[in-house]
Amino acid sequence: MAAERMTISQFLANRRGRRRPDTSDLLTYLYLTIGTILMFGPVLWLVASSFKTQAGLVKYPPPLLPYQQVQVEVAGFDKMLPLYEVTLEDGTTQEMAQIRRVGIEARMIDPANPDAGETKVNIRQRTPVEEVKLAWENYLDPLIELDNFDFFTYLKNSIIVTSVATAITLVINSMAAFALSKYQFKGRDAIFVLFISTLMIPITVILVPVFLVITSIGWKNNLWGVIIPGAATPTGIFLLRQYMLTIPDELLDAARIDGASEWHIYWRIILPLARPALAVLAIFSVMWRWNDFLWPLIVLSQNDYFTLQVGLNAFQGELQIQWHYVLAMTVVTLLPITLVFAILQRFITTGIATTGMK
Repeated sequence: MAAERMTISQFLANRRGRRRPDTSDLLTYLYLTIGTILMFGPVLWLVASSFKTQAGLVKYPPPLLPYQQVQVEVAGFDKMLPLYEVTLEDGTTQEMAQIRRVGIEARMIDPANPDAGETKVNIRQRTPVEEVKLAWENYLDPLIELDNFDFFTYLKNSIIVTSVATAITLVINSMAAFALSKYQFKGRDAIFVLFISTLMIPITVILVPVFLVITSIGWKNNLWGVIIPGAATPTGIFLLRQYMLTIPDELLDAARIDGASEWHIYWRIILPLARPALAVLAIFSVMWRWNDFLWPLIVLSQNDYFTLQVGLNAFQGELQIQWHYVLAMTVVTLLPITLVFAILQRFITTGIATTGMK
């Protein structure tokens, strides 16, 4: 009989066999709470900051929620005026709208009684009236209005690079892992050690040689120049090989006796049994390719071939970085990764901890 699923409330109410919480229970929940804050705190801060205006991002101390100054409409003025809470000379406070500011002096007006005329106020005697308001234009402007950021072209390029590169990575790495785990030949272990040793080579060492190769075959400013160089990864070969070693050789021998070819064994036996490990590698590959910035920045110089990560560089000017757009588009680029992880996360534990037999 299948085990009953535990709800979140039941899980949080678990105790060490007693009705009252034990010291270890308190320490465990404290540890989990701190870990949750450290893990998800930066993400929540990123999402909250993506709804702030450019001025709201430079406030000190930085607020958690996206506050914006209240704008009011005053009769006789064409545009909305910022609202302040002004401390008058008699110590009372009054909400007034700013008409203009000259140095440390601001000209204010009562929005409820604009006929009373202007009042000169020192800027130290006022505080802005703010409200929690989401700056949706941070998301809408790059998608619709900004000419220097072609979001949908960058999104298409990122999807092509990530999906094609992940598919090629799974095929090539699984073939190499199959050969290194199920075939006996001279130098097999030496080849495997050679693959793993490439992890110690810094990526900056091979950037120039790989770029020269890509340029010589005409793949500069071409998505294939971004896809192919990282198709075979030592991490993927290691992960799949270690998993395939747990698949009994008797299954392969039985298939050969039945007349199955090596390609049939690989496609119909090895890949289905290695599906959890393939899912784990797919998650890693999607994360690597989707978030890759340095290599696409080197290979691609034409705007039509930019990926999303390279396209975000358009918000960096010579004198100012448009952080409100950068943060908003960063949140957008995180959504596909989150979706892929949510779909495949159940394979992570089984892909590492279980064997090939089901």
